[in-house]
Amino acid sequence: MSYSSWFQAHGQKHREIVDRVGSKMSDRELMEYFRWDNMVAKEIDFCPLYAKNKKCHDVELLNCYLCACPNFRFDDSIFSQEGGKNLYSYCDIESKDGAKYITDDAIHQNCSGCLVPHSEEYIYSNFSRDWFDIMKNVEPKS
Repeated sequence: MSYSSWFQAHGQKHREIVDRVGSKMSDRELMEYFRWDNMVAKEIDFCPLYAKNKKCHDVELLNCYLCACPNFRFDDSIFSQEGGKNLYSYCDIESKDGAKYITDDAIHQNCSGCLVPHSEEYIYSNFSRDWFDIMKNVEPKS
C-alpha cells in the first residue's frame, strides 16, 4: 500500500467516525472519544492494531485522533536521493524521537519513538474536525 492510498483511506475512516458521533459532542469530547481505550472497544476497524489489542506507542494515555502526524511528509514518487537511496518520507520538525528506516534503496521516516501527535495538548492546539485540514501539509502538492 502506498503512502497516498493509506492517507486517503485513513482520512475517510476518520471522517466517517467524526460524522457519525461528532454532532453530539464538543470538540474536546470528540478528541477524547479517540482515546485508545475507547477506540479499541468501539471502532475496531479504525486501526489494524486494535484487533490485536495492541498500541502503536507504549504510553498510558494514547490518543488516536492524529493517527498520522501533521509533521510527517511523504512523496510516493520520492523527494530526493541521499547517498544513492530514495527519500520517501521525513519529519518536518526533525523530532529527536524520530528515526530513519533505511533499506538498500530507500529511506523512510520511522515515527515509532515519537509521541508528538498523540498528546491531547498537541491535538487540541491543532484541532479541526476535518482531519484532512490538519494534515494539509503532509501530502505533496501535485
